[in-house]
Amino acid sequence: MMPELPLDQVRTLLAVVDEGTFDAAASVLHVTPSAISQRVKALEQRTGRVLLMRTKPVRPTESGEVVVRFARQLARLERDAMASLGMSGPGEPARLSIAVNADSLATWFLPALRRVPETAEVCYELRREDQDHTSALLREGRVMAAVTSSPEAVTGCSVRGLGVMRYLPVAGSGFADRWFGPRAGTTPRDLLAAAPVVGFDRRDDLQDTFVRGLGGDRASGRRHYVPTSEGFVAAVAAGMGWGMVPDVQAEALLAAGRLVDLAPGRTVDVPLYWQQWKLDSPSLAAVAGAVTAEAAVSLRPGGGPGAGPAGHGRSGAS
Repeated sequence: MMPELPLDQVRTLLAVVDEGTFDAAASVLHVTPSAISQRVKALEQRTGRVLLMRTKPVRPTESGEVVVRFARQLARLERDAMASLGMSGPGEPARLSIAVNADSLATWFLPALRRVPETAEVCYELRREDQDHTSALLREGRVMAAVTSSPEAVTGCSVRGLGVMRYLPVAGSGFADRWFGPRAGTTPRDLLAAAPVVGFDRRDDLQDTFVRGLGGDRASGRRHYVPTSEGFVAAVAAGMGWGMVPDVQAEALLAAGRLVDLAPGRTVDVPLYWQQWKLDSPSLAAVAGAVTAEAAVSLRPGGGPGAGPAGHGRSGAS
């Protein structure tokens, strides 16, 4: 006979992970810390695996992540079933946690959420995260879905293509005049490698990717870091350095003469994907449909002529 996972023990493990300590979980579940410890130990004995790293705060092991993800999926299904049966109380919308990269959040993702029918009654917890952490959030079950630049599905998740976000190498007009004016014998690659550059954070490699696409090594070591999408664009327009800006954010500033395209026809394209739990949830399906529909009109279907090498997303679920 196949062993079962007792639901009280599974929910207890989830509470410990969410609250960070056994004592805090005991307070939330209105039991003693000893009862919490006994439930976790019993679940570990039943599964034959260590599920928690007893750190502060506690963290799930790889096996623990599987159980935590199951617990969150179970809770989601339970809420959906209660809503379908009319058992959920008034004013209790579905709550979905989604990881999104910064540039998507600043451009097309919020309009996507406006496409979700009001009848879906969904509340969102959006988390702006980078590529590696996004995968960890999905594995641990901390988010139910993510916009990512990885086509490889996390275990237990499905993945679908959304489109391409295109980045342009731009700089403020005054900065461009100073650093990229006519210089005999100097190639665009050398100019870009020497001029001050703006990065989102230390994981942002889009500028380096672009310089390597021109045959160089990397962008200048003279770097500023501005960790918001809107602030990044403002810093580039203000003349702090050059940077890779999404075409949808650069378009109006280019037309107004506040930004200059430093290499017309040369871009970096970042493919985006939607990953979500393999879960039969009406609310999650409604959001996935809205995101896919908005991406179809807001993102490019693929890299066009003259496109440079594909890059990683900027601070986000890439």
